[in-house]
Amino acid sequence: MAVPKSKITRSRRGMRRSHDALVAANPNECSNCGELKRPHHVCGACGHYDEREVVALVDEIDIDEDAA
Repeated sequence: MAVPKSKITRSRRGMRRSHDALVAANPNECSNCGELKRPHHVCGACGHYDEREVVALVDEIDIDEDAA
C-alpha cells in the first residue's frame, strides 16, 4: 500500500485543491418573459428557447380524485 514518506504541508495541500472551488452561475435574461434562466437552456417560466416556444406549459393540472 502506498504511504507518503513525509507530511504534506498545508500549503501544498491547498495548491492541489485550488481548482476544486465552486464557480458562481451566470444566469441570462429570457428574451421572451425577462426571467433569469441558464444559458443555452429552455426558460422554465415560459418554455421559450431562442425566441420560439419549444415547450407548451400548462397553468393548472386537473387531477381526478377517483383515479388517484
